[in-house]
Amino acid sequence: MPLVIIFSGSFCRAEEVARRVAERLDCPPIGAEVLQDASQESGLSVDKLIRALTGTPSMFNNLTHEREKGLIYVRAALARWLHTDHRVYHGLAAHLVPKEITHALRVCLIADRDFRVAQAGQEGLSADEARKRISKEDQELSQLTHHLLHHSPWDASLYDLRIAMHSTPVDQAVDTIIDSARREAVRPTEQSLQKAIDFIFATRINVLLVQKGHYYCDVTARGSRVTVIINKNVIRLEPLAGELKAIVGAMDGVEEVETKVGPEFNQPDIVRSYDFEIPSRVLLVDDEQDFVSAISERLDLRNIKSDVVYNGEEALQYLEDRQQAPVVMVLDLRMPGIDGIEVLRRVKRHHADVEVIILTGHGGEEDRRIAMELGAFAYLHKPVDVELLARTMKEATMKAREDETSDARQRDTAKKRKESSD
Repeated sequence: MPLVIIFSGSFCRAEEVARRVAERLDCPPIGAEVLQDASQESGLSVDKLIRALTGTPSMFNNLTHEREKGLIYVRAALARWLHTDHRVYHGLAAHLVPKEITHALRVCLIADRDFRVAQAGQEGLSADEARKRISKEDQELSQLTHHLLHHSPWDASLYDLRIAMHSTPVDQAVDTIIDSARREAVRPTEQSLQKAIDFIFATRINVLLVQKGHYYCDVTARGSRVTVIINKNVIRLEPLAGELKAIVGAMDGVEEVETKVGPEFNQPDIVRSYDFEIPSRVLLVDDEQDFVSAISERLDLRNIKSDVVYNGEEALQYLEDRQQAPVVMVLDLRMPGIDGIEVLRRVKRHHADVEVIILTGHGGEEDRRIAMELGAFAYLHKPVDVELLARTMKEATMKAREDETSDARQRDTAKKRKESSD
């Protein structure tokens, strides 16, 4: 049997599915054990490891490097649990299993928002509490998969099997997974099993390097040959490469060590170039989940990071829950519940500094007129050229910064006048 790796949103009955698949395969399911083992080995709390997987790095990450270390320790713990070809794993670390391990059946359990809210209600949450929690956790999953894979968490290309739990009974979902697990395409092969062994070996080396202070390395292994990828800018590469080779070369089972520079090598640690036109905080609001996820991914490729919510109510709650509002909001007009015009009206009433770009496939000239009168920065139509959207977002960001500078000058002038009058 293959490994079964299950990834899901919250309140999709994934724990029940994982447990029953494991029972059918006669093996214990694993989940929280991975983070617990990683916590014990790393000294980082489980909460910090979860933030390393799902959160934005803290302002102190450049000093503590908890995100980089956390990912390495979680990957190593997962590798140890998956040392056989007979496991069922459900949890946040699912996407840390390399694609080269082809005997891992990758499953995504999804469900529509109404189903998930109803499931949360069975656990004692109110509808408002459920929607708020689901929105927050979906954003965290999006940050996780964007960071690791540059994809939406629900992208079909990441999985062998996706099951919509709002239309699929648990029994049927379990049967589907078991049937898929028996297919020839995911049976363990000598090559795939070797890739799993290489994965385990590489994670052991990665942990050793972290313990020696080298948190910025990625490690791959092919049998006894090891490649260490350096993702840190250094002035003198050769001495560092020599040190890494000495550490890794001393490990049992290593016969050859190669070092390479990775994509972060050319990014200076102290002074980094910064594009002041790129918005630091973006919120995308659209009920078409596939569409907005695709837009988020394509913006990410242009170094524009975004959070995503799926209706007007969630957008307004997002603004209330955060100390800093987004610089730019991209807002659909036609959504269930609170429509885009009303969201725009409330945003401009309570968060006037947020620049709102309307992006719609249904609005007419009257909608455009109302939106612009309410203070929208721009009014764009679907389907949108992503270059145009990115350019418009940068223009909105520059306006926001100019307004912020102007407001600061006015406050400074008023302060000086008050001081002189006193």
